[in-house]
Amino acid sequence: MRAFLEGNTEIISHGNLTPEISSLKDLKALSTQNILEVKGFKLASKYDTKNISEKGYLLDNPKVVRRKKVLDLGSGCGATAIAAMMSGASQVVANDIDPVAAAAMVLNCELNNVNPFPVLTENLIGTELESWDLIVLGDMFYSEQLADSLHHWLKKYAQAPGTQVLIGDPGRPHFVTHRIQKELHRVREYVLPKATAKENNGTTSTVVWHYQP
Repeated sequence: MRAFLEGNTEIISHGNLTPEISSLKDLKALSTQNILEVKGFKLASKYDTKNISEKGYLLDNPKVVRRKKVLDLGSGCGATAIAAMMSGASQVVANDIDPVAAAAMVLNCELNNVNPFPVLTENLIGTELESWDLIVLGDMFYSEQLADSLHHWLKKYAQAPGTQVLIGDPGRPHFVTHRIQKELHRVREYVLPKATAKENNGTTSTVVWHYQP
């Protein structure tokens, strides 16, 4: 797996909003199916808008994570989790159901001189979690069913004393029209570089929200 990722990805650290963090492009585009069916696959896909907003926000506001336990849900390439580590989190756990993403996170930690953090590959939505100071997720509202599941499941954690839930989203239809909007507070909007916007079907910005049910 490591050899495949190293041979079929490129390292990027410029042309995005957070050049402090280098990453492989684009890790989410690689699925287990891609690996089994496509040999010599060269990545040329979208930069992750979720990681642009949330990793940027954590790097800009390290006090949000400093000395805190952080769960990065749907972590993808792991950039948000890495940003939390760089910003002084006491504990970071990443979660992504794609085993390729999990393998890529290890490489991205090495690229950024960050000690690898635990990566969980099971689907955590609907399960009982231990207590966390901060739960971050982004660009996950890509179906009505998933939006409903996240809304219901995250509510009890967002209502728990001492737990904050941050959501990054580039304006997906199932997010902007969902009833969760009534329970969100806009924290920060990031305007995407032109090249990144072009790669993301013309999306011009991505927003960090605080979920406050």
